[in-house]
Amino acid sequence: MAKRPRIAVVGSANVDLTTFSDQFPKPGETIFGQRFDLGFGGKGANQAVAARLCGADVFMVARVGDDLFGPCSIRNFEQLGIDATHVRQVPGVSSGVAPIFVDPSGQNRIIVVKGANDQLQPADVDAAADILKSADCIVLQFEIPLETVYYTIKFAQQNGIRCILNPAPAQALDIDAVADLDYFVPNESEAEAISGIPVRNLDDAGRCAAKLLASGIRRVIITLGANGSLLAGSEGMEHVPAFDVKSVDSTGAGDAFIGSFATFLGEGLPEQEAVRRANLYAGLSTMGMGTQKSFYDRARFDLEWARRKG
Repeated sequence: MAKRPRIAVVGSANVDLTTFSDQFPKPGETIFGQRFDLGFGGKGANQAVAARLCGADVFMVARVGDDLFGPCSIRNFEQLGIDATHVRQVPGVSSGVAPIFVDPSGQNRIIVVKGANDQLQPADVDAAADILKSADCIVLQFEIPLETVYYTIKFAQQNGIRCILNPAPAQALDIDAVADLDYFVPNESEAEAISGIPVRNLDDAGRCAAKLLASGIRRVIITLGANGSLLAGSEGMEHVPAFDVKSVDSTGAGDAFIGSFATFLGEGLPEQEAVRRANLYAGLSTMGMGTQKSFYDRARFDLEWARRKG
């Protein structure tokens, strides 16, 4: 039986407000959408849910607002079996929200209002130190203050804990602060924004990954959507192809990749297989609408993996 990994997510918790429309409005224009969906999201929360559904023991370190969304977000974690001991409400601050607009092809445009996520501080990491030290892996993103991200990376390094950083949404960063990071996992646009190298194809991704590795990061995985992923390290690079799926909503696919990859790697699977499985898990998530609601549980995923792995 596979090892049951313990994964800590230090990151964001939002409420997603998703609108499906045949087109996007022009400036000053009002149009009718086709559907609306309200669900729990935030990159950190999504990654935690993906890891939990894949079979990991997961605990979350996050901040939510004192509005009506805050208690609901905490209850959502608890109902999914995620330890929410260190998910706390911040007085006088709204919860994070993410209005999402999805076109008929499944592509999305997202505006994130961070709210209480901006209140997650290094002191909150210290407050959760005991439970963080029990983790096999700590997962981070950029929807919380960079100061807290850097502090948590250092905490992981000092305690010998594997650390995965998803630099999303992309923003300028202190590359020295993420040196010696175990895994740096951007998508194409994030990799381009951080490295300055346009990523239009696999060759571009390779050049981008090489620059990131040269900065001191140990392993880079650039997720390429329908083109799969590029896995890069000191020994070379490997393109891991995607699986064919009928995508209806790509929202949360990157988070599905991160959470599932952390779990598969924590179970002791070889790195290339962990990436390949995460490619499938992320692809399957695009076949449903929304973020967390579109993620497969482990039993359902294992059936798809057995059918598709070749």
